[in-house]
Amino acid sequence: MADRLRIVVVEKDRDRAMMIIDGLQDTGDHDVTVIGDDTGLARKLAAIDPDVVLIDLENPNRDVLEALTLASSPQERPVAMFVDRSDEQVMRAAIEAGVSAYVVAGLARERIRPVLTAAIARFHMVARLRSELDATKAALEERKTVDRAKGLLMKAKGIGEEEAYALLRRTAMDQGKKLAEIAAALITALELLK
Repeated sequence: MADRLRIVVVEKDRDRAMMIIDGLQDTGDHDVTVIGDDTGLARKLAAIDPDVVLIDLENPNRDVLEALTLASSPQERPVAMFVDRSDEQVMRAAIEAGVSAYVVAGLARERIRPVLTAAIARFHMVARLRSELDATKAALEERKTVDRAKGLLMKAKGIGEEEAYALLRRTAMDQGKKLAEIAAALITALELLK
């Protein structure tokens, strides 16, 4: 971890917060802010806009998880949560809230670095998968639009599929636009003429 990170530690107990800070020193020189009171957590996190959130809770509750969801959606930043005891419902809710690492009874100075590294790696992996999924969905929607435009052209002009596609492609190239943009415009225009 060579880059300097803005890290927020959410911890009420001062001694535990200091232990986490000590563990973070082993990972490099980072800008660390401690939030000792989780009241208004979403607002506080939004104001700080950290790169990573480490949250240590004896017993996480729905309010804290909702605040975490509001302030740290899964797309925004890695979140590592340390809890004292296991609770399957809370764990599921934490993961749905965007927690990248959920560690039960594992808060120790020497574990901070590997947990932080794992949370960041998992966050980036999930972000990459989410990006790939979004790109795939967009490509599928574009393909549906092009196929629909081809079908409308085939019907309107009495031409075959290859010829309709070639006409769409040539028009897109002539106008310097994406094929899907031309297809969408054609669909809109033909729907107006109905």
